[in-house]
Amino acid sequence: MTDANVEREEQRRIVEAVILASSDPIPAARIAALLPRCNPSQVRALIKELNDEYAEQRRAFEIWEVAGGYQLRSLAEFAPYLKQIQTTRPLRLSQAALETLAIVAYRQPATRAEIEDIRGVDAGAVLRSLLERNLLRIAGHREVPGRPILYATTRRFLEVFGLAKLGDLPTLREVSELASDAEMEQDSDAIDGASAARQDAGAADAADTAESDAEPTAERTCSREEIPAPLGAPPPPSSTS
Repeated sequence: MTDANVEREEQRRIVEAVILASSDPIPAARIAALLPRCNPSQVRALIKELNDEYAEQRRAFEIWEVAGGYQLRSLAEFAPYLKQIQTTRPLRLSQAALETLAIVAYRQPATRAEIEDIRGVDAGAVLRSLLERNLLRIAGHREVPGRPILYATTRRFLEVFGLAKLGDLPTLREVSELASDAEMEQDSDAIDGASAARQDAGAADAADTAESDAEPTAERTCSREEIPAPLGAPPPPSSTS
């Protein structure tokens, strides 16, 4: 192994150790400052090499670019196992909180009045909750009468949703297409369910019909001796001579 290869291998190890030890996503520029003769572009190349190595070795983790930095995360396929040992309560967001976050993310900075105008309901309690969870921040005041507070998303928001930057948010057109696909899938499931229900009902009707048809057939196959003779009729001839 050449000296250059040895140095690069050592740089990869340092990058891996720094990202592993960092509690928050660490920017490439901060990592580059810790390495001799290295810049942010080279750090990103080293991270790609590490991820390629992890994938080749089928490791259970990879390095993610989130919230303007890099963070070591386990693969999504192991989530069911990790949930069983998780000691902290997972972050759960209501529909109202998700709607408010979406409005702020796409329109930021946004005022409370703008959010309430879109949602059609009071947003005070939801905004306070999102501020407490560090998903939203106060970004100043709008220079209009009353100087309303402006709300914007935080780095924590990017980290929670696995985004490197706000530009990674899906476009409104992509969101509409995803919503349309979801509605079509729901309609398809409903149609399949209705079809299955009709088939079950048809099978039940067929079984009832077969059962009702079988009853008179059983009567017709009775032996002659089982059929009662009409009143006043001579007895049936004996089968023995």
